[in-house]
Amino acid sequence: MFSYFSQGKLVRNGKEKKSVIFIEGNIASGKTTCLEYFSKTSNIEVLTEPVSKWRNVRGHNPLGLMYQDPTRWGITLQTYVQLTMLDRHLSTMSAPVRMMERSIYSAKYIFVENLFRSGKMPEVDFAVLSEWFEWITQNIAIPVDLIVYLQSSPQTCHERLKERCREEEKIIPLEYLEAIHQLYEDWLIKKTSFNVPAPVLVRHPANLTQLWEVLESTWAGIPVECFQHLEESMRRQIEAVLRAKEEGCNSILGRCS
Repeated sequence: MFSYFSQGKLVRNGKEKKSVIFIEGNIASGKTTCLEYFSKTSNIEVLTEPVSKWRNVRGHNPLGLMYQDPTRWGITLQTYVQLTMLDRHLSTMSAPVRMMERSIYSAKYIFVENLFRSGKMPEVDFAVLSEWFEWITQNIAIPVDLIVYLQSSPQTCHERLKERCREEEKIIPLEYLEAIHQLYEDWLIKKTSFNVPAPVLVRHPANLTQLWEVLESTWAGIPVECFQHLEESMRRQIEAVLRAKEEGCNSILGRCS
């Protein structure tokens, strides 16, 4: 899996330059729909969250247990989430572009953080998870070139949640989605809470065709002036992404200098 060290970090195999995009957003924000749309494109590899693993670890359901009793089972689930997400990040890419549903970063910065801030995760559990996360991100390169944030209101997510009827999600209240939303906003919009490891493109999940046009053209190096047909807010976002790339976003280290 690993072939060499780069600036003190273990780097996975694969010399060919490929792009990695994280699709981030609240529960029921449209990530699955987005990924299903792009999975039809042959040059994109789509990796969804390994929810089936979180529901069945040798016959146990840590995801369901966590929703029932987060204080008791939060660290159990999140330790396994951290492991399975790291495995996703380091798996060999099978296409020029990889789109991942969430990341090891949002697992820590959003969901672990929410458990701790809400008083549902003991301080010692939070400390152990934080130590693990910091060791991983300091010693293993997590490739990422772009973060697409699907920005949806908590109310909209709550309505979608009720419609899709996943067993573990039936007990999720609106207040929980509001807390997750605020953590995402602080991280990816305000950039006031944690390190953002790549440029961020903010999109409403409704227009997936336009999102692909933007992504494809951005990575092809097409000047932002070619996007005059898009709304001004979208053009500003593309310009910011291109500027960040020019200023030295290192996709191997997953960080911008």
